[in-house]
Amino acid sequence: MAEKNNQNQSEQNLSQLLQIRRDKLKDLQSAGSDPFQITKFTVSHHAQEIKDNFDQLENSEITIAGRLMSKRGMGKVSFCDLQDKSGRIQLYARRDEMDEADYERFKKYDIGDIVGIQGTVFRTQRGEMSVRVAKPTLLSKSLLPLPEKFHGLTNQELRYRQRYVDLIVNPEVKRNFEIRSQFIKFLRNYMDGRGYIEVETPVLNTLAGGAAARPFITHHNTLDIDMYMRIATELPLKRLIVGGMERVYEIGRIFRNEGMDPKHNPEFTTIELYEAYADFHDMMDIAEGVLSGAAKEILGSYQVQWQGQDIDLTPGWRRLTMIDAVKEYVGVDFGAISDDAQAVAAAKAVGVELADTADKTWGNALYACFDQKVEEKLIQPTFITMYPVEVSPLTKRSPEDPRLTERFELFICHSEMANAYSELNDPIDQRARFEKQIELRDRGDDEAEMLDEDFLTALEYGMPPTGGMGMGIDRCVMLLTGADTIREVILFPTMKPLD
Repeated sequence: MAEKNNQNQSEQNLSQLLQIRRDKLKDLQSAGSDPFQITKFTVSHHAQEIKDNFDQLENSEITIAGRLMSKRGMGKVSFCDLQDKSGRIQLYARRDEMDEADYERFKKYDIGDIVGIQGTVFRTQRGEMSVRVAKPTLLSKSLLPLPEKFHGLTNQELRYRQRYVDLIVNPEVKRNFEIRSQFIKFLRNYMDGRGYIEVETPVLNTLAGGAAARPFITHHNTLDIDMYMRIATELPLKRLIVGGMERVYEIGRIFRNEGMDPKHNPEFTTIELYEAYADFHDMMDIAEGVLSGAAKEILGSYQVQWQGQDIDLTPGWRRLTMIDAVKEYVGVDFGAISDDAQAVAAAKAVGVELADTADKTWGNALYACFDQKVEEKLIQPTFITMYPVEVSPLTKRSPEDPRLTERFELFICHSEMANAYSELNDPIDQRARFEKQIELRDRGDDEAEMLDEDFLTALEYGMPPTGGMGMGIDRCVMLLTGADTIREVILFPTMKPLD
């Protein structure tokens, strides 16, 4: 009962605060000082810039703008903290140093209001770098109070739903998105420097292909056809390789109708890149160069911490075939097994069961052992290479062992960071593998590839030997920021609507 009374009292107090702020706005509007009619305020300096250059700026007149985050005093002398994009700085206002009407208006400003300040840079008697207010201007009235100043916005779900408030009261959150921006900039410079061309391909497609994933389906009213939001950019980019654009990449949003967890969001960002006359070894070099180079340039070190682990991104990452990985971590040597039944039995002996829709083959048994027993043990950067053909429908077979493909996945802290192939360019083999995927769909595997006749037509014109790779940008940023959930590196993650 007491708890309910406290809640009712809190709601009543909030209602009163909301009304007070609206009354203040109404008074301003009645007096001809509507802040929402102001269209521009010229800013000469930002908070951190003033602090970094204080000796040169002391006693200089400046203009600064931002949000009021605290208020103190409010008698004849008032102190406020103003926050802009660079940080915070103290405002100092004295009644006898300002127009009296300006000072009275300044006293009535609320925490959360956005103000413009004309003033002078100086240091208070306590030594704090500050701006002495000469003329304040209310630029926007905050009609909702910010979360309680001592606790901030700590509810994680509310933080993701109201990222705008999260960024105001938890300014350290902005660091993740600054690093994200820097990483994408580094990535573009890296690819451009290697002679790649950045391109854009359709988000809406009549077929969903290039990955094993469930698509989102929408409807085009004019054409009266269902369309799929892309689950990968692979097939359009490889068409460009056929057309003679020998090095292409795309940074773009991908949409997959799948579950949500700390490493997955239904919409996410990838880079996919394709290089003619290259193979998956070249793609390994690029993956390693991108992540190690970004860490060094952005963080200043190859050493990062992620998911409670110390990760060493120093170049020279381990490269391990899937057969060797299963042999090392599980104790089963698939290299010495040639029979499908023996392979399935060997997997079962170590507690690994194949999916109901999977054929009971050597390749599926090998992959199941890796997926269920090895992946979680890969902490330091490791390229796992030579995947079974059953799980790699778009990949070129190994000349040494046709059961395997020239494919790798990069794992760091048991998380898949990149996936790459020596691309399949044999249109006859590709058709056969697409037809196998159709069989899987008929058995209920709705993540299997769809048959894309136009892509097969493109391959029949001839695609050169090509290396291709996809890399998840969100997970790369998680690594560089130490974030434990993908929602910390996506500004507006997908959230279930509130009831």
